[in-house]
Amino acid sequence: MNIAIGSDHAGYRYKELIKSHLQAAGHTVKDFGTNSPEAVDYPLYIRPAAEAVASGECERGIVLGGSGNGEAIVANRVKGVRCALCWNLESAKLGRQHNNANVISIGERMVTEQMALDIVDAWLATPFEGGRHQRRIDLIDAV
Repeated sequence: MNIAIGSDHAGYRYKELIKSHLQAAGHTVKDFGTNSPEAVDYPLYIRPAAEAVASGECERGIVLGGSGNGEAIVANRVKGVRCALCWNLESAKLGRQHNNANVISIGERMVTEQMALDIVDAWLATPFEGGRHQRRIDLIDAV
């Protein structure tokens, strides 16, 4: 799978960890930065990652920050992106099953390294259920 990834300075360490994890699993990762733990304005890195998903350049995207909240907000401003803020396995699975999330946001200050990797794996492995949830997705995408 071709996966976009982007972070601010507060998510940089996990971005690098997740990028290596994804590449080791055989995924192609397009890194939109940032490239150090120096303070940056997160929209400069999150929006291009989200736009890569919306355009079809990447199939999915992962954005990271300190809490993940701002990153999810920025990603969700891009038409065609459905970004789920994930803090545990259930939030990752439900984001896919019920919301067809094509981007997830993770807060480095909110979860352990292992939980971040588990969230990514669960999200990638979980299919969208469709059916009764598809109408919701159609309504979301129409906005």
